[in-house]
Amino acid sequence: MAVLAGGRDNVVSISAAESLKMLAFSVVWGSWVVVRNAAARTVGPLWSNCGGGGNGSGGHGDGRDDGDDRETGAADDDAAATATGAVATYSGGKSVHRAALRDRPPPCLSTTVYGTHSYVKVKGVKFHYVECGDPKDMIVLLLHGFPSCWISWHHQIPTLSKHFRVIAVDLKGFGDSDKPSARKSYRVENLVNELAVFLSMLGVDDSNKCHVIGHDLGALLGWYLVHLWPNCISKFVAISCPHPNVHWEYLPPSSFFNKNWICFSQLPYLPEMDALQSDLKIINQCYQHLSKTNQSDDLSYIDAYKYTFSRTEDWTGAINYFRNLPFYRIEPRNSNDSLNKEEDMLQVPCLLITGSKDVSVKMESFIKSTEFLKTSTVRIIDNASHFPHQEQPKLVNDLLTSYLVRVKVVQKELPRQNSSGIVGRMKDIVSSTVQYGNTLKDSVQKRNILPTTVKTSWQN
Repeated sequence: MAVLAGGRDNVVSISAAESLKMLAFSVVWGSWVVVRNAAARTVGPLWSNCGGGGNGSGGHGDGRDDGDDRETGAADDDAAATATGAVATYSGGKSVHRAALRDRPPPCLSTTVYGTHSYVKVKGVKFHYVECGDPKDMIVLLLHGFPSCWISWHHQIPTLSKHFRVIAVDLKGFGDSDKPSARKSYRVENLVNELAVFLSMLGVDDSNKCHVIGHDLGALLGWYLVHLWPNCISKFVAISCPHPNVHWEYLPPSSFFNKNWICFSQLPYLPEMDALQSDLKIINQCYQHLSKTNQSDDLSYIDAYKYTFSRTEDWTGAINYFRNLPFYRIEPRNSNDSLNKEEDMLQVPCLLITGSKDVSVKMESFIKSTEFLKTSTVRIIDNASHFPHQEQPKLVNDLLTSYLVRVKVVQKELPRQNSSGIVGRMKDIVSSTVQYGNTLKDSVQKRNILPTTVKTSWQN
């Protein structure tokens, strides 16, 4: 069974000055939120007494309702939320709903269409995962983002399972996996060690490698995994997430989860309370691409995400990732002078995918990420934002398949030549390569320090 050798050999903490700076900003932002909420509670009743609304009732701390705590004098826009069990309060003259009562999972979370639901205990932590594909095939591990769960890969599982044994896991703190509340449970060394043991229980080792595909937070965790366990991973795909050594420095202000939010997330309890406001408005903000389609299937996935994050404890574990990961960076084992030395670069081939309309990350951060990689490819998906695998699933699926499916090599013996020389008496063996499809030119781009070109949208 895998054990994380040497602890944090490749993981280092940021400086004490940077840590203190982040914590100081968290206090500032937390104070502002407390003042804002206090002002809302003061102004709300005054507005209500002037005839602006009904009598609000406070919500439970865990974001769920017991069914009796309903809004009785709310405006018309509260009726639907009340009918579903939402808790409503009034803040600043506006109706603010807490998370609606959701005690039954949507069918898409429990269906077996995407594979078999299984559970396994790793170092005392229960992991839930969905498995699909031939058990004899090579494993592809799918790591979802934030705020999400395994269902975010519903477009990829059917396609990838034709070639691989697909494992779509609920990360610790998410979905149906265990959600320990302690912040220290989400330290990098704990997260990576648990994933490594999880993979070893599935049969992954130095001779039976796997592919890893991560999106957003899952890709961020995947970066640490592939750096610490490169001998167990064949290829790594990072979607919408650059290398952790540049990710935090290049967060654009336009991102919903920008540096201000990262600082705010360091505080206890307040971020969880904020996330539950307005019946999980944060979910609607993150998944605008699903709500815009107005298709029943896409709306059902929004319901699935809201069910998954409808309680305080559903957010605590997830936010704990942001209470730890920003404080860590990756350092090569042979850190002599520069990361640009080829022997210090990550040897595992990496594919970096980003949407052309993604405002949550900067393209510059993906280019900068290639400085840490010996072999890399960067792909830009047109007309996609932060969720290219959901917004342009066919393009992304074609790209993943072409990149990950192994090229088959067939050995063929040529007829003997009637030559008297020693060369003629030897067997001429040649290899013919059967490529998967006609779209794969070169799945990886060899480089020394920085590639001079960036490949753009995948085309057949």
